[in-house]
Amino acid sequence: MNKQLPLPNLPVEPPVEPDMLPAVYPAADLTYRSSLQTAIKAFEVHMERQGFAENTIKAFRSDLNILGQFIGIGTAIGDISTRDLNRFAHWLVHQRGVPCNPKSLSRRITTLKVFFGWLAESDVLSYDPADAVIHRPVMTPLPKILSDAEVERVLAVTSARRHADPPDARPHLLVTLLLHTGIKKGECMAIVLNHFDFSAPDRPLLWIRYANPRRRHKERKLLCPLWWPALLAEYCAQYSIQEALFPCTARNLEYVLADVARLAELPHSISFEMLRWTCAVRDYRAGMPADQLRQKLGVSKITWRELSVKISRLAEQADH
Repeated sequence: MNKQLPLPNLPVEPPVEPDMLPAVYPAADLTYRSSLQTAIKAFEVHMERQGFAENTIKAFRSDLNILGQFIGIGTAIGDISTRDLNRFAHWLVHQRGVPCNPKSLSRRITTLKVFFGWLAESDVLSYDPADAVIHRPVMTPLPKILSDAEVERVLAVTSARRHADPPDARPHLLVTLLLHTGIKKGECMAIVLNHFDFSAPDRPLLWIRYANPRRRHKERKLLCPLWWPALLAEYCAQYSIQEALFPCTARNLEYVLADVARLAELPHSISFEMLRWTCAVRDYRAGMPADQLRQKLGVSKITWRELSVKISRLAEQADH
């Protein structure tokens, strides 16, 4: 039983079908003399192809239209300088006449960096005028994670439930799945049995799949522990699993996690999100390269900017 408590740093496979999702879509027909309005429309197409969330696209479009109000929507993108963008940031806070809190300012500067960074990477612009714009990200509170000692207590409880009379493998399966893969609640609930590939005994894989074509960039293959297929077989036999890995509601699994926290005598409950963050911090502390960890978690480079800072800070706290 104790042999299953350690959580090794398992490598993540490259994202599925990377050839379908080039890092930078060419800004077709744009030149440095193109208007800001034309470039914004092309950027919207780029964001849609990259699978940006609808709310992100709306927010970025709004931010860039505000830039157009300040600098002129017909201004050639090649004429926009770093000085102009710094003046824009100052105007947002002090002169526009509409409240702009630190979080909104941070997001709008992020928009500038993503937009002009895309134009520079696409060779439409010879340099990125937003690169030198001062960016002070507003950090939301750090999420809660399990300490190493708490992880051991949780796994001791779930392992005991697995070997109880009658046995129940579900708590151990759920907790180890989340601690090893760091997947989201929605991704967990979408897993069906054919998403597992155990054809290579030394490389048991879980494919995270998305039915929505706009989310395909989040698809990825994750390695499972070598002992995990046997655990899955136990669980499937006990619960007569035919297709969906968890043929119940997410709320039902949240009750399972709450029960585990109670039996482990933790001062707090356990959530999908807490186990995802715990996985990320453990992988970071184990030395997983940053981009590999980003891909494992299935997040964009934009999201990773803030996420990586939080993971680093949580790791520092865990090491003290």
